[in-house]
Amino acid sequence: MTQKEKQAGYIVPFITMVFLFFIVGFLTTANTQFQAPLKAAFLEGVGDLKNTFTTLITFSWFLAYPVCGRIGSVWTTRSGYKATLIRSLFIMIAGLGLFSLSSWYTVHFPDSNLHIGGNTVPYGFFIFLAGSFVVGASATILQVVINPYLTACYVKGTQSIQRLAIGGSANSIGTTLAPYFVAGIVFGGLSMEEVSVSQLMIPFCSLMAVIVVVVCVLYKLSMPDIKGTKAEAGEKLEKSVWSFSHLTLGVISIFFYVGVEVCIGANINLYAIDRGLANPALMATLYWGGMLVGRLVGSSLSTVLPRTQLTFTTILAALLAVLAIVFNNPWLLTAVGLFHSIMWGAIFTLSVDKLGKYTSVASGVFMIGVVGGAILPLLQGILADALSSWRWSWFIVVFGELFMLYYALAGSRIRQSAD
Repeated sequence: MTQKEKQAGYIVPFITMVFLFFIVGFLTTANTQFQAPLKAAFLEGVGDLKNTFTTLITFSWFLAYPVCGRIGSVWTTRSGYKATLIRSLFIMIAGLGLFSLSSWYTVHFPDSNLHIGGNTVPYGFFIFLAGSFVVGASATILQVVINPYLTACYVKGTQSIQRLAIGGSANSIGTTLAPYFVAGIVFGGLSMEEVSVSQLMIPFCSLMAVIVVVVCVLYKLSMPDIKGTKAEAGEKLEKSVWSFSHLTLGVISIFFYVGVEVCIGANINLYAIDRGLANPALMATLYWGGMLVGRLVGSSLSTVLPRTQLTFTTILAALLAVLAIVFNNPWLLTAVGLFHSIMWGAIFTLSVDKLGKYTSVASGVFMIGVVGGAILPLLQGILADALSSWRWSWFIVVFGELFMLYYALAGSRIRQSAD
């Protein structure tokens, strides 16, 4: 980065990105925390497939990542970072509107149901799934902008992995607050038996109003593009972005990272309910809170290499997951959040290392891997139904941690650079 670019003043855009990272984390976890309440409110007529249908909420959200990651890259190249952010926030408003519509439709048309064999599913549930996909699309495009921007923007006294850790800390604050937003504000602390779909409308309308304010503020902000992180308009890239093996394996690694992160964050409360344990929302909060603590610590680790951080954390996360299975104890899974905390930043940093003008395109490709957050929790729900227990389904998490350990030790080595 040239001295002129360093003087451009990235502190305000940096703070903006950190705040948007908070919104992404908050809405991602809020979406997953709707699983248990909506299982009670929407899926009483589903019978033995309740866990499978419930995990479709998370599946719909993360399905947006492979579908929309490329869109974010194209928009960034053609229109720049700021315009892409604004477009993605308008998409978010539309998705939140679908969440509210699902509530309104179900309340006003209570007999509008889809019959699948002997199972009955309200059409409002499918509207909610559509909203989950649309807001997930918005989160995807936001992250296509946020990750490379935090990596490349110059803020005095920081390194790229530290800036990602700071953004991740804001993300974790959102994920920590979200379970209690769902349980305490949306559903007013009611038990699962007392949950009503009608309680969705006002909170989501309020969130829509907040995002409208964010868009208005963003219009006024100066947010310079960063040269060298994306192809200029009309410029052709000589190589396929998939030719960089450390990026390709990084996409697979992030598939497993997001998958196992969401498996625990979204399904630990279902595991706790299955075990008859109290305070399932507390477990999710402790898990996401551990991620917050870990990211705050990670933001100060300027001298520890990303590869070293990823190696250490994957070993300990895998060990805790194995112990949770052995002792059939979901409380052990809450501690995994502490070690999951820095994995996103470490994997992204290793994946885009020395990619230069391919970085923006790589960020869009990187989002494809986030579909792991859709697939692995759904597979876990299917496995839990098949085994009539969540206990053995956590081997999915163990396998994911071991693949990330491989990436840290060998897969992240650079065999071809953009130069």
